[in-house]
Amino acid sequence: MVAPFEQLIHREGDSGDFITTNPENCVACKKCMIVCPVNLWKLENGKAVIRGEYKQICLECGSCWQICDYNAINFKYPKGGTGVIFRRG
Repeated sequence: MVAPFEQLIHREGDSGDFITTNPENCVACKKCMIVCPVNLWKLENGKAVIRGEYKQICLECGSCWQICDYNAINFKYPKGGTGVIFRRG
């Protein structure tokens, strides 16, 4: 089943890896899991791990990066002309 918001999203081009992690910095505070609007994060072996297919699901909001107090998440907006495009409903 497609979530309602997914019908309003279009992806353009290959956005590359715009989220990476520093597992050694993660303290498993779960803030990234709480703040992510599309549930991209999970805990594995006491560390936050992003889903492998995140580029197809992520809204590119950067909330996970903003909330992480431990520099365990690196975020950069995808290169110009790629990434998510929001359409009006």
